[in-house]
Amino acid sequence: MDYREFTDAVKRQMNQRMEGGVQASLYTAVKNNGKERMGVLLETPGINISPTIYLEEYYESYLKGRPLGKIVDEIIDFYNSIKQEESWDCERFQSYEGVRDRVVFKLVNTAKNRKFLSSVPHRSFLDLSVVFYVLLEATDDGTAALAVSDSHAEQWEVCGDTLWADAMRNAKRLLPAEFVTMDHALKEMLGENTGGADREESGNLLLGNVPERDGMYILSNSLKSYGAACIAYPHILEMIGEILQTDYYILPSSVHEVIIVPFSPGLDSIELDEMVREINVTQVAEEEVLSSHVYLFKRDTGTLCNGNAQQTGRAMG
Repeated sequence: MDYREFTDAVKRQMNQRMEGGVQASLYTAVKNNGKERMGVLLETPGINISPTIYLEEYYESYLKGRPLGKIVDEIIDFYNSIKQEESWDCERFQSYEGVRDRVVFKLVNTAKNRKFLSSVPHRSFLDLSVVFYVLLEATDDGTAALAVSDSHAEQWEVCGDTLWADAMRNAKRLLPAEFVTMDHALKEMLGENTGGADREESGNLLLGNVPERDGMYILSNSLKSYGAACIAYPHILEMIGEILQTDYYILPSSVHEVIIVPFSPGLDSIELDEMVREINVTQVAEEEVLSSHVYLFKRDTGTLCNGNAQQTGRAMG
């Protein structure tokens, strides 16, 4: 059974077994950078917010010998579990006040997301774009989110400026920025740091801790999810400049984090660009690529520019 036949079979079995008028249909979502993912869309009568469950991982399980019936059981159990979560209280989506305190933002590559950007509120940030989403739930297992579309903004009667103002405020509260040395980040990845639960011992240099010196640093948010957006947080770039006491390069290693490298006359921005492109090709999934070149933050003017171009913009905030 190929992937298309598998998705059709899942849809048929779910429609035979779902209760309460829930209907399953196949849905192709265009993700970041134009990457498409196939999922099963579950629609309940009278409710205009419908979860999509993506099927690629389930197909891999099927190819390894897991019976189709067992896979459908697992999908239905997963749907029932998320349906019971407070996150799926659809009444809250009827007005902007119901979601206002959960609106946040992420950064995407403008050139690679023209189609997506044509249907969502957004604002430019150099050659990137800020887009908005509602953070429904955040746990150690992942996040549940709803992208804010033009139709949502129209229904809520909210403009882009209001979304931006609320998203900036909420991001600092829901997804606070974390700036750590590369050494700290690697130890945390290997489970060698023991103080991560206590923010005062987290290694986050933005909290006013005595700065550890390193050749590279990592900037992301507390969830490590779409943390590259931290470069657009108010005053964050200036704060990093104060910590490092120098200009610095920003290497967009993915949509989830960026690498900060203090400026040095010996550094070649063209070579740094090549490093970013290599990371994109060898270590980053296509839909998680942010940009193919470095940026430079100039501390004396508070501006951020493309590392090899003259396009500049004052840091937001």
